[in-house]
Parts: sequence; C-alpha cells; structure tokens
Amino acid sequence: METPEKKEISVEDEAVDKTIFKDCGKIAFYRRQKQQLSKNTTYRASLGSVSTEQDSTRFQISSEATKIPLVAEVYGIEKDIFRLKINEETPLKPRYEVPDVVNSKLGTVRLVCSGDTGSLTLTDRKGDLRCHISANPFKIDLLSKDEALISINSLGKLYFEHLRVPHKQRATKGNGQNTPADTFQENQEDLGLWEEKFGKFVDVKVNGPSSVGLDFSLHGFEHLYGIPQHAESHQLKNTRDGDAYRLYNLDVYGYQVHDKMGIYGSVPYLLAHKQGRTVGIFWLNASETLVEINTEPAAEYTLTQMGPAAAKQKVRCRTNVHWMSESGIIDVFLLTGPTPADIFKQYSYITGTQAMPPLFSLGYHQCRWNYEDEQDVKAVDAGFDEHDIPYDVMWLDIEHTEDKKYFTWDKKRFANPKRMQELLRSKGRKLVVISDPHIKVDPDYTVYAEAKERGFFVKNPEGGDLEGVCWPGLSSYLDFTNPKVREWYSSLFAFPVYQGSTDILFLWNDMNEPSVFRGPELTMQKNAVHHGNWEHRELHNIYGFYHQMATAEGLIQRSQGKERPFVLSRSFFAGSQKYGAVWTGDNTAEWSYLKISIPMLLTLSVSGISFCGADVGGFIGNPEAELLVRWYQAAAYQPFFRGHATMNTKRREPWLFGAEYTQLIREAIRERYSLLPYLYSLFYHAHVSSQPVMRPLWVEFPDDLETFAVEDEYMLGNALLVHPVTAPQTTMIDVFLPGSNEVWYNSKTFAYWKGGCAVKVPVTLDTIPVFQRGGSVVPVKTTVGKSTGWMTDSPYGLRVALNTQQTLCNSLHRVLLWESCISMTAIHSSTSTRTSSYTASSYSAPVF
Repeated sequence: METPEKKEISVEDEAVDKTIFKDCGKIAFYRRQKQQLSKNTTYRASLGSVSTEQDSTRFQISSEATKIPLVAEVYGIEKDIFRLKINEETPLKPRYEVPDVVNSKLGTVRLVCSGDTGSLTLTDRKGDLRCHISANPFKIDLLSKDEALISINSLGKLYFEHLRVPHKQRATKGNGQNTPADTFQENQEDLGLWEEKFGKFVDVKVNGPSSVGLDFSLHGFEHLYGIPQHAESHQLKNTRDGDAYRLYNLDVYGYQVHDKMGIYGSVPYLLAHKQGRTVGIFWLNASETLVEINTEPAAEYTLTQMGPAAAKQKVRCRTNVHWMSESGIIDVFLLTGPTPADIFKQYSYITGTQAMPPLFSLGYHQCRWNYEDEQDVKAVDAGFDEHDIPYDVMWLDIEHTEDKKYFTWDKKRFANPKRMQELLRSKGRKLVVISDPHIKVDPDYTVYAEAKERGFFVKNPEGGDLEGVCWPGLSSYLDFTNPKVREWYSSLFAFPVYQGSTDILFLWNDMNEPSVFRGPELTMQKNAVHHGNWEHRELHNIYGFYHQMATAEGLIQRSQGKERPFVLSRSFFAGSQKYGAVWTGDNTAEWSYLKISIPMLLTLSVSGISFCGADVGGFIGNPEAELLVRWYQAAAYQPFFRGHATMNTKRREPWLFGAEYTQLIREAIRERYSLLPYLYSLFYHAHVSSQPVMRPLWVEFPDDLETFAVEDEYMLGNALLVHPVTAPQTTMIDVFLPGSNEVWYNSKTFAYWKGGCAVKVPVTLDTIPVFQRGGSVVPVKTTVGKSTGWMTDSPYGLRVALNTQQTLCNSLHRVLLWESCISMTAIHSSTSTRTSSYTASSYSAPVF
C-alpha cells in the first residue's frame, strides 16, 4: 500500500510501481558477488585442522585472495539431515545467527570420520549417507550409497565478506583485517561497501560489506519448488543474470504476476524432486537473499573410439542453485528424503509443524476495508442468514479503531463492541480485528506511552526511537525481536487490558514486513537498530514472524492455554506455520490473479505453511460476476477461505450480483461446509505428520513424470483432485488424472475414468471440477447450518469411492474405521477451539 493520502485512487493506477523497488542490478551485494566470483577465487580446506566433537566435525577453509580463515562445521541431524555452518574464525564482532526458528531439541547423530589431508568422509551410523569433503578446491559431495545427490561449492561460488574496521577507525587501529583486495574494491563506489544509494535513500553500513554466498548442484534434478513468496509458477524457473528470485519482505500493492521480485513473506527453503528421490535445501538466513537457478540438461559425451563405434556415457542433468545473502553466516540444512513425505517430516522437524487451527477458522471469512460501523456489521451478518449462506467470521480493518490506534475502538462507529460480538456469538460466529506493528506517536495513547517508556521501539542509528509513516501517520515500530517486547505485547490481549474484546475476538497482523510508507522500498531502513544492537538488515525477513508469534502467544495466555489461537499474518518466514495462517496479500480482481493463486498456494504448502489462502475476488478492483463465482469455487477447496476487498471498490457481498450468481456462490460455500470434517482431519495430519493440506500432484504421485510441472490442478489431501476454472467463458477443460492404476470419479456426476491420462471435461458456470480418488473415503456433514458453531450436532456422512480391486467388504471395513474417527471428531467439535494445554510453539490437538 502507498500512503494514507493515497487511498482514493482509480484501479488503473493501482498496479505496482516497480521503480519504488530494487531489481538485482541495484542491489550492491549482488553486484559485488557477481564481480568477485568472475575472478575464480578458490577456497581450500585445511583438513589437517579437523577436530571431531560429539555433535560436529570442524575444519578451516580459506582463500588466497583474503587469507582470512573461516571455520566450517558439519553436523549430522536425526531423520537423515545434514547441517553445514560456515563463519569467520575470529570476527571483529559476532555475526548474526537466526534464533527462534530451529527446533531447540534437534537431535544430533555422530558422524564417523575417515580420510587424510586431501579428502575426508563423514558417514552416518547406518552407512547409507555420507559427506565427502575435498580439500583443494574445497567441495562437499553428499551421497546416498553411491549416488551423488548434492554437491556444495562445485562451481566455486563460496563467498564470504569478513567484517572490517570502519574507515574512521583505521588511522588509529591500523589495517586491522583488511587485505589488498579491500583497497581495490573500495575504490569502486558502485559496489556499495560502506554506503549504498537507492533514489533519495542512503544506507550507511557501519560494519561495511558482510554478504555471504554458496552454490549447490543437484544431480539428476530438473524440477525445483519452494522459496516463497513470489507471484510465479510452482516449478521454479531458470534465472538469468540480474533476474534472481528475491527473498525480501515488502509491501507490494498490486504485485505483478510472473515476477521474481520479493513480496510479503520469505521462506528460504527449496525442494528438488525426481523419480525416486526428493531432497531439500534450507538456507537459514533472515537478511535479504537472492537465489539463482540454472539447469544443465542431460547430455551424451564421447569417451573413446572403440573400433567403428564410439563409446558414450550418459551424463545426468543437474541443476545449480546459487544462494546469496546480504549478511549473517552460512547456515544450511540438507534434507535427504528420500520421499516427499519424508522431506515434509524432515523440514517440520527443523522448523515445526502447522499449528492445529480452531474449527471455525476453516469456515468462510467475510472481510472488507472497512465495514463502517456496528449497524453495517449487523446488516452484513443478517444478509448471510437471509440468503442462507453460511459463514463463520466477520472481519474489521483499521477503521474500527480510534485514529488507527490498535487495541482501541472508534467510539462513534463501534460504541458497544461487546454487544456486536454477542450478536455474532449467538449465531456461533467470531470476530477478527486488525493489529499492525506500527504504533501511532501520541503521548496520550497508552500503548505508545508505555512502549516508549520501556524502550520497546526499534531505534534509529543515533539511538532515538525510529519514526516512520504508516496508517496512523507518524509511527514508531515495536521491536518484536526483543523477548520482553513480545511478552509485553502478548499481555495487551488480556480482557482487562483490551477493553471491548471477548473470547470470540481473534487477530489479523498486517503491514508487518514491516511497511514504512516513506522508507526505502516502502520498508524499514536497513541500519535501524534492534535488541542486541543488531541492524535491521540482519533480520528483516523475520520481523513479521516475531509479530505473529507474540500475537498467538497473547491469545493463548488470554485463555490460560485452553483455546487454540487464530492469527493471520501477511509477513512470514520459515517456521511461521507454528503460529497460524498467511495469505498472498494485495492481489487484483483479474483472471490472471485467480490463476496464479494456485501455484502460489502450492508453493507455500510444500514449504511448510499449510494454512494459506488468497483474497477471494481480488483485493484491488471490481471483479465481474463470473470471475467472482469462479474464485469462490476455487477457494472453497483451498485451506484459508476469505473474501476481502479494498475500500475504494464496490461492495461485493455474495448476494449483490443477482439471484443466479448468489445461488452459485451459495453452493460453493455450502460445499465447503459439507467438507469441513475432511478438511479438519487434513489439518490434523498436517499438524502431527507434516503432510500438506493442499498438495501438488507430484507429492501424491512422485514417480509420475507428467505431474511434475502441473500447477492448474491440485490434490486436497489424498482423496480429492481439484481443477479450478481460471479463464472466462470456459466450456471445456483438460484435466489430467494421474496414476495409471487409479480410478477417478466426478464428485457430482459419479462418472469415472482410469488414471494416467488427460480427459476433456465440459463445464458450465455451476461446475466445480472435483474428482474423488478410487479407494478413498471422504467424511462430510450432510446438513449445513449458519456456521460451524451451529453444525455441532449435524449428522455425518461418508463419500466412498471404490477402486477396481476393492471388494464391498474392504470398503465397509474402511467405512467403519472412518466412522470411529468421525465419532471422535463429533466429541471434539462441540469445543472446537479447545485442547488441553499448550504454548505458541507446541500445540496439543484432538485425537482424530
């Protein structure tokens, strides 16, 4: 979003202005790495310096260019994971290492060490996995038995800028750790070593350059996924110079589709898949990060001449991935699979599983910037009942507050918020309100005054409170990296403190990239200072993660650990799944945004964040009726289901487009409510066994090559295949039904096809192309009420799809198993938000 003064703008002006944001050519650390790496700097490992400890193996590496020793540490982690850390041996001051993301109880595996000064082999206790470390040049090969999976630094792109003495101190401190290369580089102003200019902004770097980089070669892999968030295809594309995937959380209003620019969230985690193996790379770094990808196709090379025939060797394809980060250390986890299910478990072992959501949050959410007042809320709520459309949650944006002061209510518009909430409660519904990280500068505002007194705001480089402009005008930004700030912020949700709140009020964290309207790239300046004297550049991408963490913890404390929280966050990082849901941000009411939402959500799902969705209808602009219907139909089969629109759009409640379209939207939402038992069970499996709720086809059919690039359809769990209609006036779609041994049934007509082929399916506007997999059982509610709260005692049904090998007895046995599960669900649905006791990072869930 732009500035408070720019709310009223036409839809034609609402496309993103890319001149506000950097491309790769304007990022100094990218230019430095590309320039220096062109000189083929070689690192060597000193394997004579190896020391083996209980949980790691350490050795030195260095290059002729810098002569500054680095220390490499290799760890074996339980569940077939390896970890590599590279840091300066004696930095001028500590370098930032990302806290609070990795599971504090990671178990390590002692690696068996063998070798000499030329090479070293580290083998796990089973003997199946090993790291082969070459000394000159430094390289690591990760092998499974005799198959090379991943090579590290095989392209020689290891890059590590050591911390340096600032210019002003050199006269008195001498040369410090500076090298001849420093003098050469520092004569080149465009490399942004100590200052980096972008437009009118100057980023002053008190520690000088500190970027890191490393390359990984994935052997035999052509299909890569992950590293959200980008409005791009699910399968990652090859990049060109200056066209890397950017991971840098930014408020990009009306982002472009098919673009690698960074938007609201960043998960520096990449998966690679081929028949028979899936692997993952988790690059634990919270500073600005760029990722380049290049696939080298398979080829045949002539080795020798043997008579009339040439002996040829088939060389496998490989994909090279080059990670570059502005600061921090190199800290990377290598996940070895071998299956997609194993990869999901390995990643969640490191960062945590998806929080088990309260049942109501799987229903439909109605949002708008903004519902005007209590009467407006009452009228919209009544409209759903009048038109027999279920919904669970009413949302209020920033206008519900007094002068954009969070934890307050506008005294005229929302004079009696508890009465409003009691109306919603009477129908089994909830309320979500917004709470952003910027706090209005106003000494009479209790939240601001208390935070200022306690020193809880992010600081500017001079030591005062950082001030920037956001919705309230001049604002300061809470420093959520400080545990004391998070503890205090969590306490603000207590009922005696948050006047007018009740136990049906839940939270929405927006603008937490963080968004700073007049800042560089509309975000916080990189030399702002956080708790521990860390610059913002070190931890930018984790700021929103901490905001959501503190909010979730506040809701848990509010209920004394008896209620599961619901918190939606726009910004996120690896591990955000532990604290709630995310969405794809400020999308546009155009068909291309409906279409791109599917690969965006698939990418989030395989990156650990199952509870994700896109604003139905598009946040910006006015959707035509057909687009709105198709968006409801798609989103009804996606994890998070919310309609939302910006303030300068026409009202678009589901009944405002005429009786025909109201009926179609009603049917889509009611089908969602029918499927709630199935969705709830999928979230439980995501919570306990890390399997995504919304899955790309390759996850369920990992050996079916034709599924690897499919992104216009997906699996909901393992039973339902969904192919949304994403183009106007469509009368026929091509649906790929995977699995040559599978049988698929149209969920409405019950027509069936054998799998392993594409079929043409006719569609009309009332068609949602959904197919149930043979051999599956889908639990449903057979009647639908006003909300999940009204459906506690609604009867359950089972949709059973036979496969060609099943007998009726086998099917009935599966049905009995599901009936047992369903009765367990019925027990828990009456207290759908309740569990025993938990913290924000460790949820208990009902047995299902």
